[in-house]
Amino acid sequence: MVTNTSATKTSRLDSGSWPRWVFLAALLLGNAALATGPWLVRLADTGPVSAAFWRLFLALPFLVLFARITGQRLRGIPRRTLSLVALGAVAFALDLSSWHIGIEQTRLGNATLFGNAGSIVLLFWTFLITRTLPRGLEWLAIVFALGGAGILLGRSLEISTATLIGDLFCLAAGLFYAVYLLTLQDARKGIGAWSLLVWVSVFASPVILALAIFAGEPVWPTDWTPVIILFITSQLFGQGLLVFSLRHFPPLIIGLALLTQPALAALIGYSVFGEILGAVDILGMAMLGGALLLARVRLPKAPGHGTAKDGAAS
Repeated sequence: MVTNTSATKTSRLDSGSWPRWVFLAALLLGNAALATGPWLVRLADTGPVSAAFWRLFLALPFLVLFARITGQRLRGIPRRTLSLVALGAVAFALDLSSWHIGIEQTRLGNATLFGNAGSIVLLFWTFLITRTLPRGLEWLAIVFALGGAGILLGRSLEISTATLIGDLFCLAAGLFYAVYLLTLQDARKGIGAWSLLVWVSVFASPVILALAIFAGEPVWPTDWTPVIILFITSQLFGQGLLVFSLRHFPPLIIGLALLTQPALAALIGYSVFGEILGAVDILGMAMLGGALLLARVRLPKAPGHGTAKDGAAS
């Protein structure tokens, strides 16, 4: 059985005498690293789902190493906890697969915003399970979410039907990510962050590989550079910096840092792929980004504030 000893060791290793600015820099750099993910998915000469498989599978031995360095146990985990992790990993596999498919078909800024919509979904879920109505800023988050999403979806439809379908795949990814967070809500309490990431990768990788094969995608890359950079930046560098920093900040700061992801992704989309954003696009992105921020601030602690896209746990 896993005790809180591993969590205590991790906390000591993470905190220590580090100055505050180090954690802030790690938080911002982690989000910046994750923002490059959609670009690298497009550069990979595998299929998009296959790229998702490699980003998890290649990172797995390093995640095991990080878990051992931080004193987190990988064995002796209760069967019920592993069952929840396996279920959550399937949701994560569907999340990552849907998101990568969407990345290929829509603008990078849209993909990043919609892919991070899990916080908004969790806010709606909270209203359902508590049987309460939104209050104050929660209404504003709903209005911003619906308005921003409506604007971006409408603009995508103006570009092409394929772009709209890409947005819908990314929205589906946000929904699957919320399911993933809810499923791991209890499992997260008794297992360290790196250990959790290891087991999620173990269970999710074969599911993603099966989906890629079923879709008829090319799995084996001829150019390994994009997938290697993808797993380093997203699963090691970005993931590692978030695990290191997230617990040291309140939801407001985490939400503000999260908004650097769609901003950087949109900049990459413009500079590399010529994805031009008009004033209406920027308005829609600002509204949806505001909804993400408000949702993250208003969510209760239990559903997993210490999470971000591709950040399984903190």
